[in-house]
Amino acid sequence: HRLFKKLGVSESLTLHLNTLGSSEARARFRKALVDYLEGVKDKLDEDSLRRLYVNPMRILDSKSKTTQALLDSAPQFKDFIDEESVEHFDRLCELLTAAGVTYVVNPRLVRGLDYYTKTVFEWMTDALGAQGTVCGGGRYDGLIPLLGGKPTPASGFAMGVDRLLLLLEALEVIPADIYNTVDVYMVVAGEQAELAAFKLAETVRSLPSKPRLQMNCGGGSFKSQMKKADKSGARCALILGDDEAAQKVVQVKDLRGESEQKTLAWDDLAEIFA
Repeated sequence: HRLFKKLGVSESLTLHLNTLGSSEARARFRKALVDYLEGVKDKLDEDSLRRLYVNPMRILDSKSKTTQALLDSAPQFKDFIDEESVEHFDRLCELLTAAGVTYVVNPRLVRGLDYYTKTVFEWMTDALGAQGTVCGGGRYDGLIPLLGGKPTPASGFAMGVDRLLLLLEALEVIPADIYNTVDVYMVVAGEQAELAAFKLAETVRSLPSKPRLQMNCGGGSFKSQMKKADKSGARCALILGDDEAAQKVVQVKDLRGESEQKTLAWDDLAEIFA
């Protein structure tokens, strides 16, 4: 929640929560669900039919409207969940409320792997059409025992970083062309210069103004690298050869204006990216 708030997208994301209870409760519910779905299997969508005996609980989050309608009459997980898991979930909801995190309890939210226990969650948005889940995870105390270890409480999540970036673009938090914008392009000539270039690149990227630096890592002649520098859209090129690397200086070439090429010490680069 803090991450999404910092990124400026929290208002467009909703936290969905559910509890899967203990493995014993889930097994009882799974059997009841399969028994019910077998009676209406001729009406299930193709994906749900495929999951019926392999992972029936995933049918609960089917995108098929017909299947969702059938589930309205299906057994409800809340009737099978153990008391300890109910208390645990209620406490979690209290903690989230105390922390100012709003949420929706979604009884059809599941995770596809059997080692999940109790809490499961997804952060969802309606700003990306059907691909609405940006992040999902939960508690999986059952994972380590499945791998042969001792019972170990654990939780985690997976995040669709591509979807998060698409959300940032859709909400215009960042411009869509930010990934194609380069401030400076580094041209490297020489074996020693290549080593020094990586260090210098990090120095430039760490400057207070955070310039976006692209560096040629595919070799090529000086001429071909300069063509790439011009094509990148960068406003200047940093040219580093073996001699420059030895002296800790760099040639600065203006790619968009008519300023003369000049030599700067590495420590003085901040002045051109102010």
